[in-house]
Amino acid sequence: MSNSTLVYDIRNSRYLNITGRCTLRCQFCPKHNGSKQVHEYQLDLSCQPKAEVIIALLGNVEQFDEYVFCGYGEPTLNLPTLLTVAQVIKQKGGRVRVNTDGLGNLVHRRNILPELAQWVDSLSISLNADTEQAYQLHCQPKLKNSYQAVRTFITLAPHYIDSVQVSAIDGLEGVDIEACRQFVNSCGAEFKHRMLGVVG
Repeated sequence: MSNSTLVYDIRNSRYLNITGRCTLRCQFCPKHNGSKQVHEYQLDLSCQPKAEVIIALLGNVEQFDEYVFCGYGEPTLNLPTLLTVAQVIKQKGGRVRVNTDGLGNLVHRRNILPELAQWVDSLSISLNADTEQAYQLHCQPKLKNSYQAVRTFITLAPHYIDSVQVSAIDGLEGVDIEACRQFVNSCGAEFKHRMLGVVG
């Protein structure tokens, strides 16, 4: 794992790359277009790091605005590491954000939001489509009922976590950005309008 980037810094945040696995194959994700790099960082992982490996790389919590669980995999797929590391960050006085595809409840077959809520300050959830058809086309989920699962997760999340941001990408064929915005706002979350091709 020596060539893998487990932590990387963008602006004043430290990003934690804890898994290379994902249940989606989003066609706009750079890793499906031959690149596993964000800025100058190579994010390909050969295995899932254990919590103690990440904890050793946290650095001085006071130096960073927040710690973000985000790589080219879905952080909730390595949930034990996520929760253990997040707890350490919070106990040291840091802030924690999780970037997620919103499929954690589907994968784990339970509501993981109460567990996340103990140590996570904010969630950034990728919705990416206002219809199941567009979601299937662009995100190519491996699990059945993924689109319904992410919508349910977005509906539930603001009840557990104060800061919930949900994004959709402008420029994907057949996606109505305004419909995405209206759904997100109706759930009590904040909508983030992203542009196709802009990463990090």
